[in-house]
Amino acid sequence: MAATLTRASYSRRLPASHEHDVSGRALRLRDVDLDRFLRPRSVAVIGASETPGRPNSAMTRKVKEWADAHGASFHPVHPTHAAVLGVDCVPSVFEVPGDLDLAVIVTSKAVETFQEVVERTAAFAVIFAAGFAEAGAGGRQLQARLEQLVRAGDVRLLGPNTNLNAFEEFRADLDGRSIALITQSGHQGRPIYQGQELGIRLSHWAPTGNEVDLEFADFLRHFADQPEVGVIAGYIEGFKDGRTLMLALDHAAQQRKPVVVVKVGRTDEGQSMAMAHTGHLTGSDAVTSAVFRQFGVTRAEALDDLLETSAMFARARPPSRRDPGVCVYSISGGTGAHMADLVAAAGLRLPALARATQRALHDGLIPDYLRVSNPVDCGGAPVADERGRKILDLVLADRAVDVLVVPITGALGGFDKPFVRDLVDAAGSTDKPIFVVWGSPPGTDDTYYRQLLDGGLPVFRTFGNCVKALAAYTSYWSFARGYRSPFAGVPLEPLAAAAKARAILATAAPGEALSEHASKQLLAAYGIRTTSDVLCESATSAVKAAAAVGYPVVMKVSSPDLVHKTELGLIRTGVRSAREVRTTYDELLTRARRAGTRARIDGVLVCETVTGGVETVVGISHDSLFGPVVMAGLGGVLVEVLDDVSFRVPPFGAPEAERMLRELAGFPLLEGVRGQKPVDVGALVDTLMKVQRLALDLAADVAELDINPLMVRPRGAVALDALVVRKKEEMSSD
Repeated sequence: MAATLTRASYSRRLPASHEHDVSGRALRLRDVDLDRFLRPRSVAVIGASETPGRPNSAMTRKVKEWADAHGASFHPVHPTHAAVLGVDCVPSVFEVPGDLDLAVIVTSKAVETFQEVVERTAAFAVIFAAGFAEAGAGGRQLQARLEQLVRAGDVRLLGPNTNLNAFEEFRADLDGRSIALITQSGHQGRPIYQGQELGIRLSHWAPTGNEVDLEFADFLRHFADQPEVGVIAGYIEGFKDGRTLMLALDHAAQQRKPVVVVKVGRTDEGQSMAMAHTGHLTGSDAVTSAVFRQFGVTRAEALDDLLETSAMFARARPPSRRDPGVCVYSISGGTGAHMADLVAAAGLRLPALARATQRALHDGLIPDYLRVSNPVDCGGAPVADERGRKILDLVLADRAVDVLVVPITGALGGFDKPFVRDLVDAAGSTDKPIFVVWGSPPGTDDTYYRQLLDGGLPVFRTFGNCVKALAAYTSYWSFARGYRSPFAGVPLEPLAAAAKARAILATAAPGEALSEHASKQLLAAYGIRTTSDVLCESATSAVKAAAAVGYPVVMKVSSPDLVHKTELGLIRTGVRSAREVRTTYDELLTRARRAGTRARIDGVLVCETVTGGVETVVGISHDSLFGPVVMAGLGGVLVEVLDDVSFRVPPFGAPEAERMLRELAGFPLLEGVRGQKPVDVGALVDTLMKVQRLALDLAADVAELDINPLMVRPRGAVALDALVVRKKEEMSSD
């Protein structure tokens, strides 16, 4: 029977170990022997068939062919067939001899069959059938039953609603580092798999389906540990668990294995409450994108982009410096100018070649009237003879060049063969990657396109894909150079401030907001500086408070029920005399009573006036997948209009908090513009770190927090207003 989950019961659920952080979220990924799944020695197909035209027949044949090719034993299971594909059948999974590594379930009664597999105790199972959570209420009930069976047994399950792409045949004749692929849709992974036909190496494919048990994170971690894998590519519709995703991405980042993902569902609305600005601005895709940035994930837009960017990461060595210099070399001035524009617009660096290099290029290799500083324009003719290789060697030898981009818009008879030969040979003699765009339409000159791919170069069909991949290359390796796992120092126990904060939260009912006064008290408990405020219950006490605080003062209604004070006219600034204080006090209370006849009014806050800084917003919201999320932005009361915000999911370090701020379009305001003094970015980072700690300690208690505005001054940062919303009581599944 379901029971209300209180904060105390939430805390009791958490193991007193280092397996979880202070918020109750996992700190370690589970250990799954995926080698045994991907290379099973014994495979049973339950529902095996060889009847032409049936899906289970195709699956049976696929497993049989894989088992024969890899020396695994194949066991067809069917209650009435004597044999399938020349192999004797057994009537049930209970009669499969010996240890069973993998049970492939292709029956119509998948749940009942999986229950038998659990009783028989295989290591892994795959359910091909659809009709589960993706099919409505009835399907969700079936999937819930599968989840119960997984929890009750020792069988790891792939699917349901998946296929056997993990047991495709991968080309063994391709060299270099490979792509490992994870998809939730087998069909969407097909173009990546077919990249092998062009010479792009693929070594693994995990189709995860509905992820009742085995999930994206399990395979991501496994693939990151495989020496032959150079990059992990993914097509994802949704993640099973935000924390396991973060842990797996952290593991990949520590292994310096790039991750490139197409993530669909950008238009999904977030599940946050909407009392605070943070709740309005947080959406599930915005948070997912933030997590991707935290862990260096490249987000691809389309499948061709996914294939070409992934192949680039598998083939291109890391640059020798954090901010690599890009040189564009073309056979046409127009082509070079076009590509240079795109590269520069992407924020990438196009350094001038050394004068010595330019002189050498003009010394009998390239006519003097052509530009050779960067971009380099050879005019075309030199690539057809021995000059072509000499030009490449000179450019690649220049110390300013870390990456060479060669855009070729279309095939040109007489140039193609020597140019492609020289590009491949030059790439084999340098550690500097050569990105090539070969733009001829498919079918016109595929030989040259494939020769470049066979030569191990990163090759692109379009300028746009090349520049996106180049930006991803630069961004990822800059990220990887400074990456430190945020989980190393994650707090395991709450601060003493948490008890005081919970006592303050207890003054509000679950799902309700605290007043500004109480909200600021909660911030103060975590060392976040707020304005000097006095809560007054009479005009006379307000006059005394104003004298103590110092004129001019700000006066506000303090009420847990009237949270949008600006819109309701419940704030007055620049109050300069005792007479004004009395008048304003009465006016504010009158407005408050009109705004909400049943609103609880604590009184009027008399606050110090703070000027001389930049208004920012810092907040917390709760995401259904990732839990507490920290937000920062610029704009104060205009934050929702400007929408200039950035997110991070705890845990993260101070350098990541600063990186978060630098993503803001308005960040230059913090550094000082038009004669304004720069403000204390360090103080803003410090506030973000304190808010993060509050978010972790009070993950079970706080639904939303808004500090808006947070005035960041030349020295220090001050919370001028705050709103905290207590979490609603959750329901336990016990």
